Amino acid sequence: MDTKMLADRVAIVTGGGQGVGQGIARALAARGATVAVVGRTASKLDATKALIEEEGGRCGTFVGDVKDVDAIAAIVEAVAQRWGRIDILVNNAQQVPLGALLEVTDDRFQTGFSSGPLATFRFMKACHPHLKASGDAMIINLTSSTTKRWDMAGYGAYAAVKSAIVSLTRAAAAEWGVDGIRALTVAPHAESAGLAWWMEANPDEAAAFFQTIPLRRIGECRDDIGVAVAALCGPEFRYLTGATIPLDGGQANFT
Repeated sequence: MDTKMLADRVAIVTGGGQGVGQGIARALAARGATVAVVGRTASKLDATKALIEEEGGRCGTFVGDVKDVDAIAAIVEAVAQRWGRIDILVNNAQQVPLGALLEVTDDRFQTGFSSGPLATFRFMKACHPHLKASGDAMIINLTSSTTKRWDMAGYGAYAAVKSAIVSLTRAAAAEWGVDGIRALTVAPHAESAGLAWWMEANPDEAAAFFQTIPLRRIGECRDDIGVAVAALCGPEFRYLTGATIPLDGGQANFT
């Protein structure tokens, strides 16, 4: 594999200040892409930028809330103005509405949708002209293995949000393939802040859950999830689109 296979590419990564988003941003930059990391907290984005630059990559930071339609439009325009193109879009940011159905409030459910599928939808539409102009573009949207859980109790609202993202991705692959745009969903298990919180809040369930992962470990944000995403954006996978790629150590049944 060409270690700089994404040279001259410009990527947007939402939720790029920590966890999986940071890991993906670092891996894309290591393959030569210029990365625009997006998030609500400037200090976290600055930390990602520093890591990428220490590793010899190029990165810019863009502060904004993905639930804000005006912020999305402004960020996409700013990225295009700064670097003249957008070739890769990674929709990673998501506020998670976990809990039993009777516990999840309308506000939390709406926040899950506005930060997840609605933000994904808006970013895809805002980026579409630039991705089309690229002629060889990639959309990566993050879903979750919660959509395939054997026991959905406590995860229904979250799974609904993530399932909607899968449907949007399939539609983008079908409608925009003619524009030279591929679209994939990725379902990771990774050592993120969200996972750490869940493990602390649900220690018994977490211990049992890890035993269901055939590889018996959680993925590393950069070296397992990010590197795989970067590979999917490269020419080796140019005929792959519309699919959901599980990066979960073989835990979920995505057949």
